[in-house]
Amino acid sequence: MTQAPIALDTVAAAATDPDREQPWAELGLKPDEYARIREILGRRPTSAELAMYSVMWSEHCSYKSSKVHLKQFGESMTDEMREPLMVGMGENAGVVDVGQGYAVTFKVESHNHPSYVEPYQGAATGIGGIVRDILAMGARPVAVMDPLRFGPLDAEDTKRVLPGIVAGVGGYGNCLGLPNIGGEAVFDETYVGNPLVNALCVGVMRHDELHLANASGLGNQVILYGAKTGGDGIGGVSVLASETFEVSTGSTSGGPAKRPAVQVGDPFMEKLLIECTLELFAEGLVAGIQDLGGAGLSCATSELASAGDGGMHVWLERVPLRDSSLAPEEILMSESQERMMAVVEPEKVARFLQICAKWDVDATVVGEVTDTDRLVITWHDEVIGDVPPRSVAHDGPTYDRPYARPDWQDALQADRAEALPRPQTGDELRSTLLQLVASPNLCDKSWITDQYDRYVRGNTVLAQPEDAGVIRIDEETGLGVAVATDCNGRFAKLDPYAGAQLALAEAHRNVAATGGRPLAVSDCLNFGSPEDTAVMWQFAETTRGLAAGCVELGIPVTGGNVSLYNQTGETAILPTPVVAVLGVVDDVKRRTPSGFASAGLEVYVLGTTREELSGSEWAHVVHGHLGGLPPQVDLAAEKALAEVLVEGGQGGVLAAAHDLSDGGLAQGLVESCLRHDVGVRVNVSGIAEGDAFVALFSESAARAVVAVRPEDADALRALAEKNGVPLTRIGVTTEEPVLEVEGEFAAPLSEIREAWSATLPSVFG
Repeated sequence: MTQAPIALDTVAAAATDPDREQPWAELGLKPDEYARIREILGRRPTSAELAMYSVMWSEHCSYKSSKVHLKQFGESMTDEMREPLMVGMGENAGVVDVGQGYAVTFKVESHNHPSYVEPYQGAATGIGGIVRDILAMGARPVAVMDPLRFGPLDAEDTKRVLPGIVAGVGGYGNCLGLPNIGGEAVFDETYVGNPLVNALCVGVMRHDELHLANASGLGNQVILYGAKTGGDGIGGVSVLASETFEVSTGSTSGGPAKRPAVQVGDPFMEKLLIECTLELFAEGLVAGIQDLGGAGLSCATSELASAGDGGMHVWLERVPLRDSSLAPEEILMSESQERMMAVVEPEKVARFLQICAKWDVDATVVGEVTDTDRLVITWHDEVIGDVPPRSVAHDGPTYDRPYARPDWQDALQADRAEALPRPQTGDELRSTLLQLVASPNLCDKSWITDQYDRYVRGNTVLAQPEDAGVIRIDEETGLGVAVATDCNGRFAKLDPYAGAQLALAEAHRNVAATGGRPLAVSDCLNFGSPEDTAVMWQFAETTRGLAAGCVELGIPVTGGNVSLYNQTGETAILPTPVVAVLGVVDDVKRRTPSGFASAGLEVYVLGTTREELSGSEWAHVVHGHLGGLPPQVDLAAEKALAEVLVEGGQGGVLAAAHDLSDGGLAQGLVESCLRHDVGVRVNVSGIAEGDAFVALFSESAARAVVAVRPEDADALRALAEKNGVPLTRIGVTTEEPVLEVEGEFAAPLSEIREAWSATLPSVFG
C-alpha cells in the first residue's frame, strides 16, 4: 500500500497545529533552543523553518560555544593593527591592503568530519568551499594550502583516510588550476578516527574590486547560479547528519529518508563558476554576493537578508534540482557544491544571465529584495517560511560554557622530558638524528606534495618544502605574499596559552624566513567536545593566548574557523589551533630559500638555544613521551628575529634561511642540506653551553639557521646587533655531501636522504 504524501507544512498550518511533534532533537537542537525558536516566531516552526534554524544554529555555523571567546580578537585590536584591514571578522574572509592598490584575502577553514566519513569528497569539497569564500569577496583565488592531521602512520584508520584525503585535496585543487603552496601533515594517536582537514585559500584583487555579502536595494533580484541542488550534503558540514526529515516526521515528498551527509564536488563546474563570477564582477553586475557552503540556501538567504537593509522573498520551487524528490526542507539544508547567490539590480539581470549562459552556468532568479524585515520563503505560492533573517543568521544561541583547568594538568607539566635518558656519545647522536628524520612528522612529505600541482598559473615563487609558500602578485614590481600555517598540538596540550602563541610565532617566523613581512592572521581552532570543561579550558586559554600574541606582534586576526567535537569516544584530539600568517614580500626576486645552494657559505644560528625538550619530536619519537612545559615564548625576540630575516632577505644579505622548530637545529640542517645536496660542517660548542645534544635537538623558539656568503657576514652581524638578536657562527657549507658535527659524528647525505625519504612510500607505496 502506497503511503499518501503528507500535506505541505505551511506557516498557516503551523499556526493551527501548534502541538505537532517535530524532530528538533534529531536535527541537533536542544530543548531550550527549540523553545527559543517558538518564542521568536510566536508559534511552532514549519518544517522548512526548523530545517533552517537547525543548520544555522549548529556549532559549525553559529559558533555558539566559541563566540564569547572569539570576540576578544576584535576587542583587543589596536589602531595600528587595524591599519591594513579592509575587511575583518564577520565576512566570508578577511581582506588586507598589501600596497600598490592590491588587496589580498585569505582564510583557513575545516572539513574534518566529512573527510573521515568520505575522505576523497570530504577533502575535495573542503578545498572547493574555501575557494568560494575567497571568490565571494571579489578576489581571484590564486593558491591553496592544506594543514592535515592523522593518526599514527601504521594505524589502519590512517591507511584508509590519508590516501583519499590527499587525493581529494590534489584532485580538486589541480582541476581548478590552483597551486598548492604549503601546509602540514602531522601524525598523532589522538587523531585516530578524527583526522583534521584544514584548507586555506588566498585571493588577490584591486581595492575597488571588493564585494560584500548583503542584500540591499528594494526590488533587486536574487539569483542562484552554478550547479543544480541535489540530495548530497544534506546536513553536511553543518551537523554531519546521516538522517534528514523522514516521511514520518514531516517530509512532504515521500523521498529517501537517508541522504549522503558528505557533499560531492565537481571541480570543473567550480572552475566555470570562478571565471563566470569574475566576469560578472568586472562588468559591475553584482550588488551583493554569498557563496553556498555550510547550511546551503539556509545560510545564503538568511545572511544576505540580515546584512541588507530590508528583507527577502524566495520562491523555493524555482531552485534548479538534480533530484526532483527533494522536499522543501531538504532543498534548504542541502550543501550541494559549486553554487553562489547574487543580488542584482533588475536592469542588469538580462546581462547577468547572458554571461552565465556563456560560461554554461545555470542561473535562475529565485527571489527579490523586499522592504520588510522578514525572510519569506514560498513553495508554489504557499508560505512555508516567514522568519526574521537575523534570528537565523546571527542571533543564534550563545553559550558561555563552564571550563576548568583539568586535574591532570599539573602532573602532566611536572613530567618533564628534560629528565629522560638522552644520547651521550657521537654515535648515539648520529643514530638519534637518523631515527628522527625518518619519523612520520619529520620525514620527507613529497609522497603527499607530489600529488599537488605547485606551479600552475606560473606565479609560484616558493612552495613545499620551503618554510612558507610565496606567490607573485604583480609581475612588474615583483610584489608578492608569503603564507605559512603552523601548530604543534603537543605544545598546546602542555600549555594551551603558550601553545597558541608558539603556533603563531612559528608561522610568523616561517613567513619572515622567506623575506615576507608578517601582516595578518587567520586561524582554524580544532578542539574536542565543548561540553568537556577541560576542553573548554584549553579553548579559552588558546584564544586568550592567541589574542594577546597578536597584540604583541602587532598583526590582526582577520577571520577563521572553529571546529569542535573532534574526538573519538572520550578521547579528544590534541588541542590544535592552526595559525596561518600572511606577509608581504616587497620583491619576490629577492625571496629567501631554505636550502643551502652552494659550498663555501657561512652558517649561523640566530637566537638563543635553551634546554627545552618537553613536547619535542625527540621526546615523542624516542620515548613516546608527552609532559613538561613547552619552549619559552618570547614574542619580542620573535619580532626582532623577523626584522633580521626580512631585512636580511630583501636586502640580499641572506643566501638561505630556515626556521628552527620541530626537530631542532638537527632537522633544520638536514632539510637545508638535502634541498640541493650540499653538505655542511658545523661546530655546536658555542651554543647551548656546549651540550651537543641540546644544541641539536632542543626546540627553543625564536631561532633560525641562516647561510651567507663570506662577504656578507659583516652585514649579518650588523643586522643582528642592531636588532638585539644573538648570533652564533657554527660552520660552513661543503662540497662533500656530508653533514658533519665536529667532535661528534658525520653522516653522508645519501644515508640521511634514504632514511628521510623512505617512510611514507614504505606505507603507501
